[in-house]
Amino acid sequence: MEWSEWRRMSQTFVLIVGAWHGGWAWHAVATELRAQGHEVHAPTLPGLGEHDDPRTLTLDDCIGFVVDYIRDHSLTDIVLVGHSWGGFVVSGVTKILGPAVIARRVYYSAFVPLSGEALVDIVPPDYTGLFGQLAEMSGNNSVAMPLPVFQGAFIQDASEETQAIVHAALVPQPYNYFTDSLDLDGLEDMGVPSSYVISPDDVALPPGEFAWTPRFPARLKDPLMVTTIGSHESLFTQPAAVAAALQEAAPRA
Repeated sequence: MEWSEWRRMSQTFVLIVGAWHGGWAWHAVATELRAQGHEVHAPTLPGLGEHDDPRTLTLDDCIGFVVDYIRDHSLTDIVLVGHSWGGFVVSGVTKILGPAVIARRVYYSAFVPLSGEALVDIVPPDYTGLFGQLAEMSGNNSVAMPLPVFQGAFIQDASEETQAIVHAALVPQPYNYFTDSLDLDGLEDMGVPSSYVISPDDVALPPGEFAWTPRFPARLKDPLMVTTIGSHESLFTQPAAVAAALQEAAPRA
């Protein structure tokens, strides 16, 4: 392939992490995407760095950080990808920047919130209760990911050694990020196309009433549906497949 053609096919991906993760979590997927000629950004969000104070941060702070990051790096025509909780950030950032900057939003095993809806409103009641208890016990209004939950529901397709290594790198999530909601009125009418990427093996949300699909794609206007493989943490266990799915989810116009 000629260099000019490769550059023409190149896209700019901004990858937004899920809860408990830093930008480091995208490393393997980003490497795959860059090998295909794409520009990739994977910022670590406020509250998800090793020494960040989670007590006063809000979801709006997080969204403002990503908006500033995009503007500071003069990024346009962006494929904005959110994993899991990162769907909240994708929706909030898109509402601010709109189609002039965001070419497509991609929800990868992600929440698609409605206006005024917090994460604790749309997860199973057991999760809501657990998160509240952990935040109260934390001393700094944060939620740590329990290892047994992570092993059994999030990364069940990895070895125990890999599960332990990844879990050790996670950081407590600011609880406000789970209890804050956003004003998203009019988002689906802004003209920013959407895609939803899901694996049938992702059981981080249990099958049935609270499952990822069809509940969340149904909230999007004519989403492009893409199926991939692996657990909820397939960005670690199946990075090549995830990178391929993200490219499929972001076709060139």
